[in-house]
Amino acid sequence: STTCAKGTTGQRGPENPNLKMNTPSSSERLNEYTQVELPFIEQLKWLGWEHIEGDIDVPYLTERESFRDVLLKDRLRDAIRRINLDEGGEPWLDEGRIHEAVDQLERLGAHKLMEANERATELMLEGVPVEAAEERFAGRERTVHFIDYAHPERNDLLVINQFRVDVPGGQTFIIPDIVLFVNGIPIGVVECKSPKITDPLDEAIDQLLRYSNQRDWIDGDEGAERLFHYNQVMIGTYAYQAVAATVGAQLEHFLEWKDTSPVPMSEVAAELGVESLTSQQTLIAGMLRKEHLIDLIRNFSVFKHESGKTTKILAHYQQFRAVHAALRRLTRGQTRREHGESDQRGGVVWHTQGSGKSLTMVFLVRKMRMLPDLRRFKVVVVTDRIDLQKQLGDTAALAGETVRDRKSTRLNSSHTDISRMPSSA
Repeated sequence: STTCAKGTTGQRGPENPNLKMNTPSSSERLNEYTQVELPFIEQLKWLGWEHIEGDIDVPYLTERESFRDVLLKDRLRDAIRRINLDEGGEPWLDEGRIHEAVDQLERLGAHKLMEANERATELMLEGVPVEAAEERFAGRERTVHFIDYAHPERNDLLVINQFRVDVPGGQTFIIPDIVLFVNGIPIGVVECKSPKITDPLDEAIDQLLRYSNQRDWIDGDEGAERLFHYNQVMIGTYAYQAVAATVGAQLEHFLEWKDTSPVPMSEVAAELGVESLTSQQTLIAGMLRKEHLIDLIRNFSVFKHESGKTTKILAHYQQFRAVHAALRRLTRGQTRREHGESDQRGGVVWHTQGSGKSLTMVFLVRKMRMLPDLRRFKVVVVTDRIDLQKQLGDTAALAGETVRDRKSTRLNSSHTDISRMPSSA
């Protein structure tokens, strides 16, 4: 059988079946597995993730017919059947319509990575239309969803380590250390490195870029882009420092997730039986807890189109924390009468220059639209600079919001109304 170093690209073929690239020593591989990869998986299992041990020789052991496949189709079909219910709470999809929905998710019709990722993300957020059964729904078109955002507990979370994917052409393959699946869809890739090697974080990020064909200075395919068509997060870690970004990011865009909010860090540390959390433990608890991950996918990423280039933006932990703090005030804050002194339904979120305040506002509005008690409200943004007003308007439009500018007749200021687009209501 073909052998391949952990987390490296393998070569197979009659001339050189066992070529290894950038092969770490056996002690480095052991440290990587015992100190980084295995603790990563164990913490995910503690959070309720299922785990399957990867296999680089037999595809069906990772629920696939071929190593070219990246979707776990049986698991995806089961999830589609389970989470799409009629008004009576009963499954309504037959096998033919489930097959049609999976086929739409698999055939994205895009050739470039970012285009495919944007299309796949759109389908994962909005679902796909299928013609409903005549006898049950009078043949009306209905939407099939791939992820249940309203009920995160209904989704199936799976982690597979050492997940082989064949590179186009069939002569090489990649083996990411960890791949994260929601309902059989590969939404995350994790690259682990031994703490004992030089520049482990740079090595992990470089490997992620290689796997996703994002090293622009390299000609030809060296990775398997289709694994990243559905990607929502890429993570590099050597335990003591773990960083995350998304498709299109380069080295400088990978940042730590430094909080477990809205779950207190002290609570997470107590549950793990440690005095303080490592960077890796914090990132897992902050980003990959089921409710947090589903929330991040649904409400905390946007695609920005500018000068012919598309950029995908994922929220930082400060924005995620601020939005949830604001929502707690809006939904649970006491009125002046209840509190006795002041209205507790508002507050201030401080931002430094360039820290993404307009994106924080957009993520807050998007999250509000998901909550029945808050979705009807109009949001008014008051600014004191015309350039900031334009920036806020442009950013709000990324989240599917209608933006209307208003000029003040009494003050040297302006404000922007942000309202939900009718098509997204």
